[in-house]
Amino acid sequence: MLTSNGYRLDERRLGSLVAVPDAERADRDALRRRLSRDGYLFLTGLLDPARVLDFRRYYFAKTGLADPDGRPREVEHGAYRTVLFGEIVPGAEYDALCRQQALRGWFEWFFGAEVFLHRRKIIRHTAPGENGIGTATQAHYDLVYLREGTDQVLSAWIPLGDCPVERGGLTYLEGSHRRVRREEAEGRLKRPAASITADLPALAEEYDARWLVADYAAGDVVIHTAHTVHAALDNVDQVMRLSTDIRYQPAALGVDARWQHDWHDQDGL
Repeated sequence: MLTSNGYRLDERRLGSLVAVPDAERADRDALRRRLSRDGYLFLTGLLDPARVLDFRRYYFAKTGLADPDGRPREVEHGAYRTVLFGEIVPGAEYDALCRQQALRGWFEWFFGAEVFLHRRKIIRHTAPGENGIGTATQAHYDLVYLREGTDQVLSAWIPLGDCPVERGGLTYLEGSHRRVRREEAEGRLKRPAASITADLPALAEEYDARWLVADYAAGDVVIHTAHTVHAALDNVDQVMRLSTDIRYQPAALGVDARWQHDWHDQDGL
């Protein structure tokens, strides 16, 4: 049984995220068509798993949140926040992970242009058993937070370690980007910078769509558009879920200056 923020997902409204096939991985035009059609690109093994796992171990060692196997430990909340926002988020290790050539080079190739990495980069962890409103990322699309820049910004969601479905990975609302893009163009969506809802089952009914899920592995990356509705599942595993989401865009296009500072949890999503 899959849940998000405590809401049980309807199995009739579940599907599988489809990975980009090997035949298209080096075909930029095919990838652009796929992104336009699906709203996401599931790129398995884009990153070196060893590098991803090294950062996972570094994160848990610095914060004390989990043992080397990812099993949660009790920590004092204030001390954890001090380390996260004072050392890890602005630190060289995290910056290097996000700017590694396998990522930055992919975006340069995909856009066919010099790229800009938004400074606001977010790391999320979810402990086993956390559920209820606010414990998992609620349904939203990124444009509501980025309206003062280009809508050609792309987000990269990166599981920092293996993340089977039961560990609470990201889920995407199938085809949602087309409806959002259409309604945005028509001026019918003036959403504030906030989530749409925590009730994923009701949103799937409203959109007449499925929530797409996958078993992610260390090294996988999912790229999604600023119009694609996504959310996170609850972690019903025994191991901590850790992930990061970052944003790249062509450097020549407008940047939303409000978010060009290191992430702090007071920023919200």
